[in-house]
Amino acid sequence: MLSKRIIPCLDVKDGRTVKGVNFVDLKDAGDPVELAWQYAQQGADELVFLDITATHERRKTMIEMVKSVARQLNIPFTIGGGITEIADAEALLNAGADKISINSAAVKRPELIADLAKVFGRQFVVVAVDTKLVGGKNMVHLNGGRLITELETEDWIKRAEDLGAGEILLTSMDHDGTKQGFDCNLLQTISQLINIPVIASGGAGKIEHFTEVFTTTGVDAALAASVFHFGEIPIPHLKNELKKHNIPVRL
Repeated sequence: MLSKRIIPCLDVKDGRTVKGVNFVDLKDAGDPVELAWQYAQQGADELVFLDITATHERRKTMIEMVKSVARQLNIPFTIGGGITEIADAEALLNAGADKISINSAAVKRPELIADLAKVFGRQFVVVAVDTKLVGGKNMVHLNGGRLITELETEDWIKRAEDLGAGEILLTSMDHDGTKQGFDCNLLQTISQLINIPVIASGGAGKIEHFTEVFTTTGVDAALAASVFHFGEIPIPHLKNELKKHNIPVRL
C-alpha cells in the first residue's frame, strides 16, 4: 500500500504566509521559505503554496519565492494561484515547482486542464476545488470561496479527472479553519467516484482528525495549515501516531 502523505499548506500573500478561518480573518504565520525548510526537516511529504491574491505583478515575486524554496527543499512542492495559461505554469515549473494547482481558471476554461496535462503530463496538474454545502448540495466556489458557481462538486471533480487532472485537492469551506475535523462523508464519496489521488483539506485540529480521515475515507493525503504553522501538531509526532493505527506513512 502506498504511504499516506502529510502536506502542510502555505497560503502566501505579499510574500508572507497567512492563515484565516473560513477563508477570512487572515493572520501572519511567517516567512514561507523558512517554514518550507522547517517542514522538510520535520518529515513533511510534500508542500503546497497558494498565492491567495495572485496578480500579474505578484507572479514575479512568486517565481522568486519558488526559486528560493527549490534551493532549500528535497521534497516535492505544488504552486497555485493565478495560473491561467501554459506560460504561467511553465515559468513556475522552470523555477523549480514540481506541480501546479489550478482552481478558478479551470472552472472558467476547463480545456486548460487538458492543455496542461498534454504539455506537462497529468501528474503535474492538481485541480483544487473549494466546496460548500448550499441547499443540501455540495457546490463549487471560486475566487477564494467568495463566488458560488452552478457546478455541483461531484460533477465538476469527475469532469476534471476526465479532462486530465492528476490529483484533486478538495477543501471543505464549511470545515476550513474550524479545527473540527475533515468532511469525511464528502471525501469518501469523492474517493469512490474517481481513480486519481485525493488530498483532504479543511478542518484539521488534532491528530485524531488525521487518523479518522485516513481510516474512514480513501484519500491519499491530508493537508493542513494552522495546526502546523503554529506548532500545535508536530509532524513527527503525528506520523508516529498514524503508524500506531497501522496507517502507512513515511517516517
